[in-house]
This record gives sequence, C-alpha cells and structure tokens, in this order.
Amino acid sequence: MADRILYVRLPCNPIFPIGVVYLADHVHKQFPAIEQQIFDLGTVPPLDYKPALDRAIDQFQPTLLVFSWRDIQIYAPVGGRGGNPLQNSFEFYYGRNPLIRLRGALGGFQVVSAYYTELWRNLGLIKRAQKRAQRYCPEVRTVVGGGAVSVFYEQLGDKLAKGTIVSVGEGETLLEKLLRGESIANERCYVAGAEKPRSRLIHEQPTPLIKTACNYDYIESIWPAFGYYLADGDFYIGVQTKRGCPHNCCYCVYTVVEGKQVRVNPAAEVVAEMRQLYDRGVRNFWFTDAQFIPARRYIEDAKVLLREILAAGLTDIHWAAYIRADNLDPELAELMVQTGMNYFEIGITSGSQELVRKMRMGYNLRTVLENCRALKAAGFNDLVSVNYSFNVIDEREETIRQTIAYHRELEAIFGADKVEPAIFFIGLQPHTHLEDYAFEQGVLKRDYNPMSMMPWTAKKLLWNPEPMGSFFGEVCLEAFQRNPYDFGREVMQLLENRLGRSPLAEAFTPPVPESAPRSLASVSYQSWVSAFLGSIRGWRSWGSERCSALTHAKAVWNYWTSASFQRRLAQRLAIASKRSIRICISSLIWCSRMQSPSKSCSSTAWATRSRLHKPEEC
Repeated sequence: MADRILYVRLPCNPIFPIGVVYLADHVHKQFPAIEQQIFDLGTVPPLDYKPALDRAIDQFQPTLLVFSWRDIQIYAPVGGRGGNPLQNSFEFYYGRNPLIRLRGALGGFQVVSAYYTELWRNLGLIKRAQKRAQRYCPEVRTVVGGGAVSVFYEQLGDKLAKGTIVSVGEGETLLEKLLRGESIANERCYVAGAEKPRSRLIHEQPTPLIKTACNYDYIESIWPAFGYYLADGDFYIGVQTKRGCPHNCCYCVYTVVEGKQVRVNPAAEVVAEMRQLYDRGVRNFWFTDAQFIPARRYIEDAKVLLREILAAGLTDIHWAAYIRADNLDPELAELMVQTGMNYFEIGITSGSQELVRKMRMGYNLRTVLENCRALKAAGFNDLVSVNYSFNVIDEREETIRQTIAYHRELEAIFGADKVEPAIFFIGLQPHTHLEDYAFEQGVLKRDYNPMSMMPWTAKKLLWNPEPMGSFFGEVCLEAFQRNPYDFGREVMQLLENRLGRSPLAEAFTPPVPESAPRSLASVSYQSWVSAFLGSIRGWRSWGSERCSALTHAKAVWNYWTSASFQRRLAQRLAIASKRSIRICISSLIWCSRMQSPSKSCSSTAWATRSRLHKPEEC
C-alpha cells in the first residue's frame, strides 16, 4: 500500500504551524510521489474536534499519522486557559485576606482543570485517530512530536499507545528514514511501550539539514485551511532563517531542543520563501529562530538577509523576532529599521550584570544600552518589550534597585510610553540548568513529575523561591489590584516606591568575590610541587603516579584561585613537564641499550623516536 501521510496539528492558539508546514515540504521534496495532507485542529471549533478528525481520516485514509503538539505547560504572565495563572497562584500563596486566597484557589482550580482537560483531550485525540485509521490500514504508524513533546518526552511515553514513535526536536530526517524503511535507532526518538528513551536524549545534537525555500504552492494544495491565516492580514506568518542557539541561559530549553550548533539557512532561500507569502498578501512576518542574531559572528548573516529583502522589493512589510540586543551594530540597526522591524523584544531577564552572569545569559548590559541608542538613532520608534524574570538566582534588594535603574535608562532612550516591561516568573522546565540548580538546592527531588499541577509541585515549578518570594508576591498582588491592564509598569513603579533606585553604574559592575586566605590552605604550594615532582620520577610508575598527582593538583587548584598562584603554578608545571619528558625518553633509551647492546646510541635514539612518533610503523 502506498504511503499516505496525514499531519494533525493538535488544538492550539491560532499560531501559524510552521513546524508541520516545513515537515510536509521536506517530505515532498524527498518523495514527490507520496500523498500528504495537513489537518489543523487550531482552526476547528472545540465542539467539532472529534467529528472533524474522524472525517479527515475517513476521507484521506492515512498509512502514517504525524501529530504536532505545541503547548503543555500553562505558566503565563497574562490571561491563560482558565484565567490568569500568575494572579491566581499569587493570590492563593501570598494573599493575606482569606477571601482573596479563596478567589485564588478557585481561579487556580479552573486553570488546573483546564490544563488536565487539555492534556487528556489531546491524548484522547491521538488514540482516537489511531483507532480510526486502523480501519483502513491495520499497520498504520504514528509519530508524535512538537515543542511540548520535545520537552516532556520522558513523561508522555507511558501515556501513548504502544508503538507510537515519540520524536524530540526536528523531525525531517526521522520521517525520511521511516519512509525509506531504514533504522531510526540513531535519531532523537524512541518507541513508546517498546523501549525507554536514551539517557539525555534531548541533549543529542540534531542531524544537520540544508534548508531550501518552502514550496507554498504545494502546501496550499494539501492544506485546506491555509487561507485561514491569510484572510485578514492579522497573523504574523512564521519564517525560519536559522536553527540552534549556542547559549546556556539557565532557564531556557531552546538550546537543548534545537541544539547548540547554529545552522543558517541561505538568505536567497529565505527571501524566496517570503516572496511566495508576500505574493499571497502577507505583510507581517515572524522570524521563528530561537535567536535571530545568536552571536556577533552572525551579524553579517543578518545583514545579508536584510539586504536581500530590500533588493527583492519587500519594502512594505513588518517583521519581528527574538533578538539579543548585545549583537547589533549601527549598520545592522539601520537595516532593521529600513526593512520594517516594528517590534523589538529585549529578553535581558534582569538589569543587574551580576544576576545576568549567574543565570549564564552571556549579556553585557552596557553593550545592550549602547545598541539600543544606535537603534533609536536609526529611527526605530515602535514598541520595545523588555522581559524581566525576577527572583531567579540570588535576587536581593540591591539587584532589584539596579534593575529599576536599568529600566529607567531604557525608557530614557526609547520613551516611557514605548517601553513595555513584561514581568515573568520562570516556569521551571525539564533539562535546564535551573532544574539542576533546584536539585542542588533541595527545592525539587530528582523523581518529581514536571507535568504535575498539584499545589505542592506547582508552587515550586512557578519559580519564586524565598527569601524574596513573599515580597514579590505582595508587590504583584498590589499591582494586579491597582492596574491589571498595565501590570508590568505598575510592578516597576511599586518596586521603585518601596526600594528606590540605584545609580546606573552599579548595574554594570558585579561584585568581585574575595579569594580565600592562603593561610587556610590544607596543603602548601611547596609540598604540592614536591609531591608532583616526586610522582614523575621513574618511568615504570609514571602512569599511576601521574593520576595521583593530577588529582592532588586539581584539589589545590580549586582551592587557590589567586592570579599570582596561577602564574607560579603554570611556570612550575611547564618545568615539571619538560623534566618528565626528558626522564621518560632517557629511560626508554637506557632500556633499548640494555636489550640491544650492539646498537649504537644514535640508532637506538632513532628507534626510540620512531616508537614515540610513528606508531603506525611499529
């Protein structure tokens, strides 16, 4: 029976399903004869989910079902499934008035009920589709992937039917191998009910892929609801210019889902894809990259793309993206404004350089301000959204004052009415550095369930630890009561009223930790050097002694961190290494002489060098 692939996008907010589109486009380019169809439940009314899914399967009769599951976790700073999760949780956990706490509990119950209802509904839709498709193809195969599955793949395995393939991250090469009948053992996936996922599966690097322009003539022919996203011109249509993120932000899962290796799509292919959408009336584009400019080395790639957009005559478009504001220069800023960027999001998380470093974000806050000034000078006058996530690691009153000072400087650059602070409290994600930090601090147990929304777990996953947790809870509750429609600005004003504002210069200068006094060292420098040099005497015992010495060296190195000690240590290690090499070579020469007394010193030395440097000739 010929392969027939039905892509089912599970219910979701009406966001353009770029992942499914790219999968179908890639499969068509590799297997032009295979029939495909896209069925998007995001465009279907909730009461029609089941009958609409049944009709799609009855009409198409697929041999392969591919499900895209975008969302699971519910944390958001604004109204969500059953209300505002942040407000409900803070009212329940931090409210002083019993009636406020009761309201928070009832609101939280609605949110949790909606969460579990959606979870069970989506699992039920997958199983329903499998059973329905088996009427026409008893051997129908199923692949489940998408953002939600990539993050919670370990927890979803036992909730899916046996034989379901759980895909992590990108799915193009996985589908290729399935359709060719090749082994998928090396892909980022596992088979539910038949095996457990490999340890750290999500941390494996994806297979590199050369991306070409999506063929929207073909996509339109296999997706009946394609026009839904184009009808009124309100949607931002996704276009991907690169995959991967090289950073290590403590709370972010993008870097493990997409991998650290940045793969840039050819600018000509990106613009060709945009041109197809432009000709269909699209004027709003969202570059779906984890980071549009992930590092300074990619600034030139961004310039090339924006120049190509101008050269193609796409002069009346608007676009937006996630952009690291430290990776700009004046020329790039001008190109961004010229090509129609109308939304700028600065995800600095904190206005304190100390906390930015502790969260492993790699930002230089001074550089961010300089680039913001360059962007303003280039003529940018649209909205600037600044993401702040308070109380992640080591938040204090001092760092809050620094963040307020930094935010006020951004307002001075762009205008207070243009800068919108978005206040987030991190929803702790599996596979992140923040999760490891929670394990180390005893906040979470290693066997916790990240999909649980029970109150005793949810309070830990909505990251707001003490000693500052209660303080932020009170401030946020007051902000919700005063001005829920401008929550971010109200929070910043309340924090400034309570704590004040530090000089801006303090935000740029993290404190330097004092080094431990040298007198507290358990082993002296001289004794370590003696032990190290003693360990390398005698070439027969070199291997075992070397391991012992290096272990000892590591302990002392971790204890003594002063610059002067490191310089002295480097000098002594260089001397010791040279001595050890000379001892080894001399010992080998001596042994060769003892075994072959008839050979001359020169020939023995040559033979020794051959054994050391030419092992393939031995």
